[in-house]
Amino acid sequence: MNSFKIFAIVLIVLGVLALVYGGFSYTSETHEASIGALSLSIDEKRTVNVPIWAGVAALVAGGLMFFLGGSRRQ
Repeated sequence: MNSFKIFAIVLIVLGVLALVYGGFSYTSETHEASIGALSLSIDEKRTVNVPIWAGVAALVAGGLMFFLGGSRRQ
């Protein structure tokens, strides 16, 4: 299996995950203050929504790459 088909499989998996979960969230530390021995920090939870069309596009592109691309013989 060449790298082209591996990339196609990765695109298919990412497309399926985007359609199933619809997005992901992460935590970022935004503010930090230190006053002597006291330190404060604020963690913000942020959510990134993945559009449905992006998941479908990744799935279709990965499928086309897997089945139609990379078929030349060396």
